Amino acid sequence: MLARVLVTHPLVEGGLDLLEGRYEVVQGEGLEQPEELARAIVGMDALIPVVAARVSGEVFAAADRLKVVANCAVGVDNVDLGEARRRGVRVTNTPGVLTEATADLTWAALLAVVRRVVEGDALVRGGGFRGFGPTLLLGVDLCGKTLGIVGLGQIGRAVARRAAGFGLRVIFSDPTQAAELDLGLLRAERVPLEDLLRQADFVSLHTPLTPETRHLLDAERLALLRPRAYLVNTSRGPVIDEAALTWRLQQGLLAGAALDVYEDEPRLGSGLAELPNVVLLPHIGSATVETRRRMAQMAAANADAVLQGREPPNPVS
Repeated sequence: MLARVLVTHPLVEGGLDLLEGRYEVVQGEGLEQPEELARAIVGMDALIPVVAARVSGEVFAAADRLKVVANCAVGVDNVDLGEARRRGVRVTNTPGVLTEATADLTWAALLAVVRRVVEGDALVRGGGFRGFGPTLLLGVDLCGKTLGIVGLGQIGRAVARRAAGFGLRVIFSDPTQAAELDLGLLRAERVPLEDLLRQADFVSLHTPLTPETRHLLDAERLALLRPRAYLVNTSRGPVIDEAALTWRLQQGLLAGAALDVYEDEPRLGSGLAELPNVVLLPHIGSATVETRRRMAQMAAANADAVLQGREPPNPVS
């Protein structure tokens, strides 16, 4: 009998070719909540979830044959790693492949909010454009300003490399790494997080979600940001206290924000959607055809390795 692989969401065409024919691939249409997954996981040997799927203790308790959770993401905060270890289920991820796509999206989000691109698009589409005006939708320059990067992993470094082309000074803080980092040719200065928030004109978040980084930017730290600063988050929503961020934006204590992730995703915090100086994106940091296909291929290769009794290429636990 063929081993069975459950996929929580439809993935990019070609991503699971390695598994087709070798296993019975059961395709979900958006299995996200633990109760849904718990029902679907019975009789499955492998699970390929995306970050929106919550692989909780309830899911592991219902799994009678599960050998591997091949997460189709870099972060694994959607998986109960302790329960996986307790039950001897391997967990893997897809590191490295989404670095460049997410860094590109970070810059797209920053430019969109700083240069008021979304507001301009809405103005034209709504018939409000009456011709050039010298004070119409004024934004701010990037050149000569300071970019603060929180989390200098692969994505943070890719964002920093792109900053040189905009003439930005780069400072960084990495709350998950205590040791000094080998910066190579990267022109970036390490500073304490509080100093970064006080100095930066633009702050971009690239830290994983851990118990230590949840609400890393709480009300107290958000208050350190300059009133004319902009905040970008393409990492994980709960890194920011979303209610505190919304309040500061409402009070004019922050110039703007661009968010690709949310604290209670996909739900938005009260008042956030009404703010004109916020760019809201639907978690598309890695959403290019090439990147999403490669992520699926990596997840498939990880699942296949475990099912074949081999060490997976990208083990987490």
